[in-house]
Amino acid sequence: MESYLNIINIAVILVFLSLFFITRKTNKRWSKINDYLGKVTTTVDSIRYGDLSKKINTDHPTYQNVTHSINRMVETLNDRERMIAEYQSELMNQNRLLESVINSLSDGILIINDKFEILRATPKILKWFGVRKGHDIVGKNIFDYIQLSDDNAKANELDNDEVFIKHTPTNNFIISSQPLVHIEKKRYVIIIKDVTVEKEIETLKTDFAATLTHDLKVPIIAAANMIDLFLNKKFGEISDKQEFALKNMKSSNNELLELVQVLLETYKIDDKGGIELYKEYIDLNSFTQEVVEDMIPLTKDLSIKLNFIPADKKVSINGDKMQLQRVIKNLVSNAINHSNTHKDIDVKIGEEKGFATISVIDYGQGIPKDEIKMIFNKYYSAAKKLRKVGTGLGLYLSQQITEAHGGEITVESEENVRTEFCVKLPM
Repeated sequence: MESYLNIINIAVILVFLSLFFITRKTNKRWSKINDYLGKVTTTVDSIRYGDLSKKINTDHPTYQNVTHSINRMVETLNDRERMIAEYQSELMNQNRLLESVINSLSDGILIINDKFEILRATPKILKWFGVRKGHDIVGKNIFDYIQLSDDNAKANELDNDEVFIKHTPTNNFIISSQPLVHIEKKRYVIIIKDVTVEKEIETLKTDFAATLTHDLKVPIIAAANMIDLFLNKKFGEISDKQEFALKNMKSSNNELLELVQVLLETYKIDDKGGIELYKEYIDLNSFTQEVVEDMIPLTKDLSIKLNFIPADKKVSINGDKMQLQRVIKNLVSNAINHSNTHKDIDVKIGEEKGFATISVIDYGQGIPKDEIKMIFNKYYSAAKKLRKVGTGLGLYLSQQITEAHGGEITVESEENVRTEFCVKLPM
């Protein structure tokens, strides 16, 4: 029994010794784990506060894979931070460049919200509005500084409308607006342009044209009167050759007078914004026939026959005879002078869907397609465009007269086949 107890005691002692050594070894291992976790925690804290230069330094084979992964993650984050910094720097440079370009524009630019409160303005706007610093204008209503010419106009629907700037009353301005898209809140870009110089130039130009045409008209009329006196033999008998020469002079003089009159009428349109009409009842068949017969002498030496084709029935309109006569004469003269052939020219009266029509048709070289859309433009080049005469104002004035009557002029042309100008007037 005593020997059995001794064996048990020895076994217990061995167990305790084994537990002692195992516990000691385990404590060392946990100590190493705690040290490693401490390094990881220190590195993570450094990363959290923006220090991406920290790395875990350990050569223990057990933690080598984890250490490598964490250090790679830190390196990747560091690379991304450098890329973001470079992108931010580039964006800032682009923003400064864009701001510099916008601020250097001759136009003033504002951004407003749907309550017309100013959110941002360029230096040009600050100058015109009499504001020293940009932050002083932010939040202010745009109508504290401007007044639209049309009280019913909306600030977010403007398109080159005249605007009065209270702090700069001597200048002329126009204003336009455009909504900003792809943003949640409603924002609008307002562009204000100073057109003072343009207005002054336009005024000088129109005044010069009016004065010039008036001064030209006086001696032309005097010359016409003198030619009539010679033709009427007020200064004695004249020979046949002299009479022929005087008649040619009178014809050229009349063309020159008509050209000056076209210039004067164009000036009146620009100055008054429209043509003043004196309307009366017109039988279009007889009226147009008289105009065409007056122009037949122009074709005698050109081997061109001018044909008048009336409508099958009476066609009547309410219009200004003098102005419509100018339209017909211009279109027929245009056809005579630039058809470049010896073929006939037809002037035809008709009806089309509630409109009376006057068509002038020639069978010459026609008009290139790319020029058709420009032939009614004011001052369209006469020298290079075969169908234009004089100053290039003839077709422009004809279009303005026709539109003043509530009608339109259309043109259809096929090169080297035919060209038709059609005046459509409401019946």
